[in-house]
Amino acid sequence: MTISRRAFLAGASAAVLGACSRSPSPTAAPPSSTGTSPSPTTAPGPAGPAAFVAHGPAGGGRVALTFHGSGDVGLLHDLLAAAVRLSVPLTIFAVGSWLDEHPELAGTILGGGHELANHTYTHPALGQAKAAAVADEIVRCRDALTRHAGSPGTWFRPSGVEVPSPLILAEAGRAGYRTVVGYDVDPLDYQDPPAAAIAERVAAKLHPGAIVSLHTGHANTVAAFEPMVADARRRQLTPVRLGDLLR
Repeated sequence: MTISRRAFLAGASAAVLGACSRSPSPTAAPPSSTGTSPSPTTAPGPAGPAAFVAHGPAGGGRVALTFHGSGDVGLLHDLLAAAVRLSVPLTIFAVGSWLDEHPELAGTILGGGHELANHTYTHPALGQAKAAAVADEIVRCRDALTRHAGSPGTWFRPSGVEVPSPLILAEAGRAGYRTVVGYDVDPLDYQDPPAAAIAERVAAKLHPGAIVSLHTGHANTVAAFEPMVADARRRQLTPVRLGDLLR
């Protein structure tokens, strides 16, 4: 039986949140690549809250394969190699603590023509957090992206919620993000179903403008990647970065 992401997150501990669950808990931030604790900085953001989007425009036949970035680095390299082989650009919403643990990944991802974005610093259930904790998670990941990638990225995706609350949108805007990005195709790959099931679930819901939610650090997701891409191209859908889908 398939369960929803919301039910899965509500009923599971942080240790079973899928690939991103390998991040430390919010109370145990790892040291940065420089050997010092990451300290949030402030920066002027947009005048108001961020906007929320769950899909792109239907025109143009484009789709975005987005990945929640954390977990096994070897599997990430396998995914990136497949993306190069298939000429598919990805958008990776990185967990900030994961980037601090593996600072070389930012250059590897960007050097492959992919896009990096913000997926909080420790991957908590952000819908249950208070304002100060929400702001801290967004800002610390923003600063990790700036340290390692040279840019805070354009997009923010909250962890542990499907639709961001007004509080999350407000804090994302304060941190400098104009757009909070969700998804409208979710194969529940973080539950580790067989690769064929992941590919079939994506195929069943894929449409022009779709934003697909996937996870690095899961072997079956990597195995499903090529069939997903082949199916999209058979249907004359072109996988692109979020920046090319939404701008």
